[in-house]
Amino acid sequence: MFDDYMDRYNEWFTSGFVEEDNIFEELEGIRNDEQEIKDRFCETLDFGTAGLRGIMRAGLNGMNVYTVRLATQALADVINESGEDQGAGVSIAFDSRINSKVFAREAAMVLAANGIHVNIFDDLRPTPELSFTIRETGSLAGINITASHNPKEYNGYKVYWSDGAQLTPEKAAKIKEKMDTLHIFNDVKMLNYGQACRAGFIHAIGQEIDDKYMSKVLAESLGKKYVEEAGDDVTIVYTPLHGADYKMVPKALRELGIMNVVPVEEQMEPDGNFPTVKLPNPGEPGAFELGLEVAEDEDADIIIGTDPDGDRMGFMAKDGDKYVLLNGNQIACLLLDYIIGARKENGTLAKNSAVVRSLVSTPLADRICEAAGVTVFEVPTGFKYIGEKMEQFKQAGDYTFLFGFEESNGYLVGDYARDKDGVVAAMLAAEMTVFYKSKGMSVIDALNDIYKKYGYYKEKTISVDYKNLHEAEPVIANLRENPPKEILLKVESVKDFLETDGVNVLKYNLADGCTLVVRPSGTEPKIKVYSLVKADSDAAAAELAEKLADAGKALL
Repeated sequence: MFDDYMDRYNEWFTSGFVEEDNIFEELEGIRNDEQEIKDRFCETLDFGTAGLRGIMRAGLNGMNVYTVRLATQALADVINESGEDQGAGVSIAFDSRINSKVFAREAAMVLAANGIHVNIFDDLRPTPELSFTIRETGSLAGINITASHNPKEYNGYKVYWSDGAQLTPEKAAKIKEKMDTLHIFNDVKMLNYGQACRAGFIHAIGQEIDDKYMSKVLAESLGKKYVEEAGDDVTIVYTPLHGADYKMVPKALRELGIMNVVPVEEQMEPDGNFPTVKLPNPGEPGAFELGLEVAEDEDADIIIGTDPDGDRMGFMAKDGDKYVLLNGNQIACLLLDYIIGARKENGTLAKNSAVVRSLVSTPLADRICEAAGVTVFEVPTGFKYIGEKMEQFKQAGDYTFLFGFEESNGYLVGDYARDKDGVVAAMLAAEMTVFYKSKGMSVIDALNDIYKKYGYYKEKTISVDYKNLHEAEPVIANLRENPPKEILLKVESVKDFLETDGVNVLKYNLADGCTLVVRPSGTEPKIKVYSLVKADSDAAAAELAEKLADAGKALL
């Protein structure tokens, strides 16, 4: 289509296609900066298995209305050419990020122009509610405008299918292939938003879906009797980090019966600039700085945080006179142990219960499940694989889904969605805190009991950065061709997930029950190394995890 990046830039700058003043001003501003032009126009923003994600800026290699339109046209073509029943069309949600609502409406206009019905939320909503909505309305697909917990400069475009899970690599590849054949201006159809609404192509959804979603979340409560007995004894600080859960989590806790919920007021207002945090990630200590001040003033038991699109949850728990940030694996094991125990107590733990975890998540969960007679399934990184396994359970009827998690603070309980849910995770974390308080214990006490029973497990993740995604590829290829015999510990076996699951991941099973996983990031130019270890003490496990991660990094 073009000879080089300058042709692409000139088309955007001089052809009259670009109508937005801010984008045109950006293009004007880089006219004499060839390197910047090359960076923005050498290639189109990649549509990977997570959809689009990038810095909001003008150009083919940025998140803007034109790249969003292009991706949506490709999705529309795939839908219309698939021969599948469109059902209720496509459902669209968006978070609190800058331009999220704008991008959501742009996507709706493209779909409408292609004759596809759209259900679009009237305001920002958490990611798991979109997953629920797709299934509830019978939509063929869904679009979520979010960049999760990335810095404020980023936005993204995630696509879901009719099962409520994010796209499989196969479906994502079809959309990418279609994008590569389309001209970003000439081949994109658009219908005015007002006209599309009047023609019945775009339908706004809101409270009626909220109520149904909330009823599903509350149905996953397992300890209401403990809340009735000891709920008033617990104080919870909550922050949505300026994101989409600012209404849903407080509502869920109130409906559950936990009234001593203290909001971090400065962070309750949705704001895509995230003015009070450097990174809106509830897995990072910095996200809890303001919450910690509130917790200390209130003598709170726990500080719960959710990320901007409301699918991840993290917390700090009181330990004596201080607060400790738990990592995603620790939270997962606490929730899992609580869920199994509560279901055993009330007689609702199915004999064929199954837990699904990502391959880089802690094997401590396996020990907890083994003791309870619960089956564990390991899947590649990405919650879509957990959702895919859930759908398989439902179709085959062989297992009952109990819990799914990723080490990156993503958890799901219940069959109503196919993506991680910060709302239900926050509710269960609060309920679990009440349960242990009623037993005279803290959450940290409960975690220490788990370690004493099953062993001390620790994990460490290290990232190695590269100039671009292509630079990282030969590094992984070399590891395949020349497998190491020792990585600090003896390599007992290697599993190549490219052969078994079609994903570019290498897992090294080492001596002493330790594991090292190497995988390139799907969205950034980096390779991640995960060390997962077990030892006889907390200090020994922490030291071993550090050394093994360093040994893994040395391979790269």
